[in-house]
Amino acid sequence: MNQIFFWIILVSFSFASWQQWHWVNLGDSASPMNALTLVLMETASQSVSLAFGLIGSMTFFLGLMKIAENGGLLQIIAKLLKPLLVRLFPEVPSNHPAMGAMVMNLAANALGLGNAATPFGIRAMNALDELNPHKGTASNAMVLFLAINTSGVTLLPTGIIALRAAAGSHDPAGIIPTTLFATACSTAVAIIAAKWLQKRFVLPPLTTPLPAAAEGLAIKEGPSEEYALWVSILTLVIFLGFIPLTIWYGSTIAPWIIPTLTTTILVFGMRKKVPVYESFIDGAKEGIQVAFKIIPYLVAILCAIGLLRASGALDVLVYLFGFITEPLGFPPEALPMAFMRPLSGSGAYGIVADILNNPQYGPDSYLGYLVSTIQGSTETTFYVLAVYFGAVQVKRFRHAIAAGILADIAGITAATFIVHRLYGGDY
Repeated sequence: MNQIFFWIILVSFSFASWQQWHWVNLGDSASPMNALTLVLMETASQSVSLAFGLIGSMTFFLGLMKIAENGGLLQIIAKLLKPLLVRLFPEVPSNHPAMGAMVMNLAANALGLGNAATPFGIRAMNALDELNPHKGTASNAMVLFLAINTSGVTLLPTGIIALRAAAGSHDPAGIIPTTLFATACSTAVAIIAAKWLQKRFVLPPLTTPLPAAAEGLAIKEGPSEEYALWVSILTLVIFLGFIPLTIWYGSTIAPWIIPTLTTTILVFGMRKKVPVYESFIDGAKEGIQVAFKIIPYLVAILCAIGLLRASGALDVLVYLFGFITEPLGFPPEALPMAFMRPLSGSGAYGIVADILNNPQYGPDSYLGYLVSTIQGSTETTFYVLAVYFGAVQVKRFRHAIAAGILADIAGITAATFIVHRLYGGDY
């Protein structure tokens, strides 16, 4: 991350410097260097506002997580999916709270609940950090978990469907099948890349033994039983059975998701005789603490990205790559989206909104379907890394960035292929 941060800043400064030397003052605009300074200050302020904006959702969903954890729901889910998760995360005990938290995070992402997924993911990262003997360095489990997150496991892209509907689309949910295909490909690549790269980014040997608390962690968390394999398979089949429902009735199902999730966890807690109010308050307190922890990480990465855009370097990349991608079915107009999506969620969202509301294109054009699918099927890689690793003070990311970028490339490639097949026409 040190190298990436340094080179983004250096390239941005170099581009702005070159433009400053050739700039002619016409009196109606700021100079390139002044524009860079303004963007830097504005983005730093927005980064802090973004962190504070997360406090509400974090406190709420971390409160729900604490109820689910105290009632044993996370352990039940983890045991149910143990035959699958134990193969993906061999370093994590099957009965550890990290398993349940990761499941809740991935489920929230799959349903397009970005605000709900973030607190669950942070809870999972904190639990994974308890098992991490190399503090400050990402473990293999952390990298794999974030790689799956950055691949954007999405079954129901509720946010982009709403945006398409607002833009006047005749088929707002038409991106669900393309999103399912693209996100399946990106997730598969994320898992493969994380597993393959971890062999090349080997963790250093431990110089001191694990603390006694860490050694006994898996024992004190509860029994390690698991459900029969057929139960896990049946659960997976039922879950996959909801995919056709999301395709046909996605706009109807979406408003029910968060209220149903909230009510289900509360009912479960009451049935398990959990003091739901006290547990909620205990979990909610973590949200405020986490929001303050991630501020420095957000300021660093979002300021760097803001400089890259303001300097014009991103526009040059779009121009250079457009000659290569257009013959492959990826129009140059979509390149800003492809470059911005891994870097800035708000920046990518703005690009999508601009294209969908542009009369020249519109939401039901080939370009509209393509950028909508990319938005719905991939995640903001650097934002996810900054928030999740920042929450546990991890500074050495190892192969997390490489795995995330490979997943992004796979998702964008798959989105281009499937949108071209379904909506490309003669493009």
